[in-house]
Amino acid sequence: MKIALTGTPGTGKTTIAALLPYQVIDINSLVKEGMNLGIDPDRGCLEADMDALADCLKELDGEETVILEGHFSHHFADWAIVLRLEPSALRSRLQARGYSATKMQENLEAEALDVILVEAAERCQRVDEIDTTGKSPQQVAEIVAGIIERRLRLPAGQVDWLMEFFG
Repeated sequence: MKIALTGTPGTGKTTIAALLPYQVIDINSLVKEGMNLGIDPDRGCLEADMDALADCLKELDGEETVILEGHFSHHFADWAIVLRLEPSALRSRLQARGYSATKMQENLEAEALDVILVEAAERCQRVDEIDTTGKSPQQVAEIVAGIIERRLRLPAGQVDWLMEFFG
């Protein structure tokens, strides 16, 4: 079973994935290692080869739980766990990463407008949503494990940053 651990860049996906007791596939690494179509001239980043990724990830179909980690991993799974982070905390993380003002604004707006959550809901049979704001990585990893083990259910639609971001 492939489960996407997804969310806007900076919400904690990589940190949380490293704490989970499951096989984790880093989608961004696959793109960097060659599953790309080259540099997108408008955005200055690698453009993922979605067809090549889909073909590669088909091999993982089966009973074993595999976590697909990355901000577009929900394109390749039937179940998505979407990590969310309050925009002012997200801004701090993206600034610490050295994001340009344009890239930071794009990601903050995506978080406020639920872009990843909506995409996941359109593509996946099940979507859970976790507000990571103020939680330690270990706390979030325990919540994720509880969801995967079906002890917890956090359905989509619980997080709303619109008033904070645009209000």
